[in-house]
Amino acid sequence: MDRVRALFEWLVDGAPGVSRSEDLIARMGLDLRASGLPVDRAAVFVTTLHPTVIGRAFWWEHDKPMRVLDLTLQKQQEDAVKRSPVTEVAVTKKEIRKRLSEGVLATDYAVYHELVSEGFTDFVCFPIVFLQGQTHAATFATRSANGFSEADLDDLRRIVRPLARVAEIYALNRTAANLLSTYVGRNSGERILAGRIFKGDIEFIRAIIWFSDLRGFTEHTARQTPRETIDMLNTVFDCQVPTIQKHGGEVLKFIGDGLLAIFPLNGEDVTATAVAATAALAAADEAFAALDEQNEGSASPIAYGLALHLGSFAYGNIGGASRLDFTAIGPAVNIAARLEGLTGKLGRRLVLSADLASHVQGRLDDLGEFELKGVPEPVRVFAPT
Repeated sequence: MDRVRALFEWLVDGAPGVSRSEDLIARMGLDLRASGLPVDRAAVFVTTLHPTVIGRAFWWEHDKPMRVLDLTLQKQQEDAVKRSPVTEVAVTKKEIRKRLSEGVLATDYAVYHELVSEGFTDFVCFPIVFLQGQTHAATFATRSANGFSEADLDDLRRIVRPLARVAEIYALNRTAANLLSTYVGRNSGERILAGRIFKGDIEFIRAIIWFSDLRGFTEHTARQTPRETIDMLNTVFDCQVPTIQKHGGEVLKFIGDGLLAIFPLNGEDVTATAVAATAALAAADEAFAALDEQNEGSASPIAYGLALHLGSFAYGNIGGASRLDFTAIGPAVNIAARLEGLTGKLGRRLVLSADLASHVQGRLDDLGEFELKGVPEPVRVFAPT
């Protein structure tokens, strides 16, 4: 009797009906048990391309919720990860079987001791080999008194074959999304994956626009090595990007030593605009606090100016032939950039346009009206008190 035929065929067909890795693994675990295999725990470990996450781990256990863990670079350095059957399998490309009921040694992998303490009797780790040779892993464990039989192991080996193909498709899709989000932003990445890849594809967005620029960049670079300049820019952007994203904003572009981000709005609802304004100001406060912390005790402190403006602009594809870029175009973006240029002259780290100031709760200093290059009418400028 072919116990796993239905599951095998489902995986071969691309696991129709599920769209997330965790749902795939949960379905696999349940189907294995339903077929008669004594699988009490199943896990899949897949590496990925991401600036801070090297991979993901998915654990299914009978009668427990799914667990998903992002494997950060820091996590990778932990002994339990560096010395593990998953790491060994990734290097050797050979399966590992451990009969836990026969006992474990003090020198054995930490996960074996963990499994024994939880009542597991047998464990197996299989390589999942992608088409380009990258090796990942799938593990199975049981609490059955008899452990896994040879027939059980043969069925698990059979399932791992189509699992590898489906896991590779999921991994490729996730890698594409990760890379697009990293290099063009999450929303832009979603647009690209949705097919917005034609020159001239645009949409109009109303948003709070964040434009920041490093002060004294030319002077800094004149006395720094290229490596030092890159490190300085990364420090400045590390102070801003996490807090922008934390408060619901999206970074659109790094423009040399400048940063363009938005806090998108749906329509012109006054309450929603006020909420977004509060979020943008909170992000600005936290970004400057992070910069102050970086500058503490520094012989060469870094400073940047920031302008916040409320307006609408066109966002979409520009370029030539097969080389395109998502960019923001419109007077509102120009005003934000010109406003940032006032920060140094006014001795303020942060300035706001009147369009945004009218939606801000709390007191602001009215700094007056200013002529901005390329802007037909004077713009009234405000700053936090």
